[in-house]
Amino acid sequence: MKVLVVGNGGREHALAWKLLQSKKVEQVICTPGNGGTAMMPGCQNYPFAVDDFQGIKDCALANDVSLVVVGPEVPLALGITDFLQVHNLKVFGPTQTGAQLEASKSWAKALMQEAGIPTAASAVFTHTLMDAAIAYVREQGVPIVIKADGLAAGKGVTVAQTIAEAEAAIAEAFGGAFGSAGECVVIEEFLPGQEASVLALTDGKTVVPLLPAQDHKQVGEGDTGPNTGGMGAYTPTPIVTPALQERIQQEVLEPTIKAFRDRGIDYCGVIYAGLMIAPNGDLKVLEFNCRFGDPETQAILPLLETPLEDLMLACVEKRLAQMLPIQWKPGAAGCVVMASAGYPGSYEKGKPIAGLDKAADTGAIAFHAGTKLSSEGEIVTDGGRVLGITAIGSNFDEALANAYQAVDCIEFEGAYCRRDIGYRVKNI
Repeated sequence: MKVLVVGNGGREHALAWKLLQSKKVEQVICTPGNGGTAMMPGCQNYPFAVDDFQGIKDCALANDVSLVVVGPEVPLALGITDFLQVHNLKVFGPTQTGAQLEASKSWAKALMQEAGIPTAASAVFTHTLMDAAIAYVREQGVPIVIKADGLAAGKGVTVAQTIAEAEAAIAEAFGGAFGSAGECVVIEEFLPGQEASVLALTDGKTVVPLLPAQDHKQVGEGDTGPNTGGMGAYTPTPIVTPALQERIQQEVLEPTIKAFRDRGIDYCGVIYAGLMIAPNGDLKVLEFNCRFGDPETQAILPLLETPLEDLMLACVEKRLAQMLPIQWKPGAAGCVVMASAGYPGSYEKGKPIAGLDKAADTGAIAFHAGTKLSSEGEIVTDGGRVLGITAIGSNFDEALANAYQAVDCIEFEGAYCRRDIGYRVKNI
């Protein structure tokens, strides 16, 4: 079979890499892909942007593609699944209606409240109610969380420690900093604890979690500094115990699927629950995403034994229950992100990357994110998060040591990574 993967990040490189491990997959097409997918045997890039639905459709039909896998949230929110399904293409990813789970935080909040899913107390304000939003913050006190309602590329959330910071975040959103995504804000209570990511596959009837993961969102060591798309991840995180995983299944995942069914929404793809685990073990949903996480996917997929395309097709064909249980390799995996100098602010592109072959010799996997193949045939930087270096081991110490060994083989001007990825779980 041939599979088309929509997207150009580290997540999409990991998806393509995993799909090509199967004897059933003869080719993966990436639209638009990156430098890593361009160099991977069995993979071919086509230069269609993720919102070029017509181009992606024509590419899929011309290449007799058996399955389209949508990586990023933006094309899902714009309705790529609906568009491709009209042309009888099988698509792994929810419809536009289902993708509101991520595309609108207020919509997701309403669904959670309706379904009785544990989540932070909150209030929603449109841009015409700025004074009311500020009054609400002053009444609730700090710390408090301000979220742009729509898709803001991971930059629309502020955990305000002072009233002034909260008011500034509201003004920023309503002032157009996030475009239409900030015309409405969700203001939430602050929840203490550790965040965890549970990604689950669903065919709309059955929902099954993948290995639980944790990521590091902030750019600085010790989880300091501004938020990013993610500076590293590890799995399976011990904070999600088997007992807690069962609670997540019963209190979060199953009610979410039921809520979709009750609304007449046929949801197929990934439900990604971003959870806060309190010190006393209580859990609440911070947010939902409608796609694979990045960089969590780069840590999870190397431990997956069950063929990925079998699971995805089972979701599309409404027979996921027949694929259970999912099989996993033992051990742990860690992913360390190498970023461009200045990220998550402004950064330069076009820096040559050296040492990728040497890193591969360590046994680690370099998943490309912000890279491209230059006209001279050289891999150069092309984004803020450049590479996700993933390694596995019998435990977290070994996995993360292996990842950093490979990181130390790779060089490009201004390369930056956190040196404390997985600090919460080392020595476990």
